Amino acid sequence: MSVFVFAFYLFAITAVTAGLMVVVSRNPVHSVLWLILAFLSSAGLFVLMGAEFVAMLLMIVYVGAVAVLFLFVVMMLDVDFAELKGEMARYMPLGLLIGVVILMQLGIAFGAWETAESAEGMRTAATPEGLTNTAALGMLIYDQYVFLFEVAGLILLVAMIGAIVLTMRHRPNVKRQDVLSQMYRDPAKAMELKDVKPGQGL
Repeated sequence: MSVFVFAFYLFAITAVTAGLMVVVSRNPVHSVLWLILAFLSSAGLFVLMGAEFVAMLLMIVYVGAVAVLFLFVVMMLDVDFAELKGEMARYMPLGLLIGVVILMQLGIAFGAWETAESAEGMRTAATPEGLTNTAALGMLIYDQYVFLFEVAGLILLVAMIGAIVLTMRHRPNVKRQDVLSQMYRDPAKAMELKDVKPGQGL
């Protein structure tokens, strides 16, 4: 068995086991940690496929940001585990039915799966000679599709601003900075002089 085959089976078995433990674990913190392991194993599989850019993207975005955010949220929230278990038992039949349907669909898909003989040659021809996968992807995004890439960035920016505006709440007892009132204040009214006599406090 070569090192490539051994690494593939190692990452594949780890990813499947971690994905199963995400669902089976009773503790949400343990589920998030198993999810991080599943992401890392998937990144290893992408590296073996030659898609190192997607692997690094998976580690930076999902492991470094999303999964860690999940972990902090789960650890900071006061979760009632007894109530969660009751809700899980309530919807267990529906969940099992959906799981059986998904497994049947996956079985049908993998049963009819056929690998084309020209697939490897097409993947090699898609990358220009002398360029790595990451360099070819960068040339494609920032050269041929640069305007679409910028439009996608603007859409994400507008979505982020909209989410902030929709979730922002003005509470009456919370002091907030009023920038306009600070800018338009009258210097004559902003400061008051007190005539303090000797021996008398404020």
